[in-house]
Amino acid sequence: MNLALWLGAVLLAVVALAGGAIKIFVPKEKLSATPGGAWTQSVSAGRVKTLGVLEVLAAAGLILPAAVGIAPVLVPVTALCWILLMAGAMITHGRRREFRFAALNLAYLALAAFIAWGRFGPGAFAG
Repeated sequence: MNLALWLGAVLLAVVALAGGAIKIFVPKEKLSATPGGAWTQSVSAGRVKTLGVLEVLAAAGLILPAAVGIAPVLVPVTALCWILLMAGAMITHGRRREFRFAALNLAYLALAAFIAWGRFGPGAFAG
């Protein structure tokens, strides 16, 4: 169980870090031309960058607290926050009729739910 939770957290952290870095460093105009990036046309560049920063913080929150042994309860808390972020992403993509991206967000949401459930429950870090 512990290994599955770590693998899930690492996978989700990689996704969050990549998505966040893209939102932070790729200009909004260029991002809006990519598959799944059209939603950026209807929001400010600041909002896109803010979401990027939140995703980078989520990547750190899924790994670092447990890896360094300081406040490991932040791992499942971060997973819960990721669930909220993915729910918003699903709504955004659903409204735009981009159902394959909404489905991908649902998969990320499910993985985060597994991590939250596991780290709050049977795979909680001993402390």
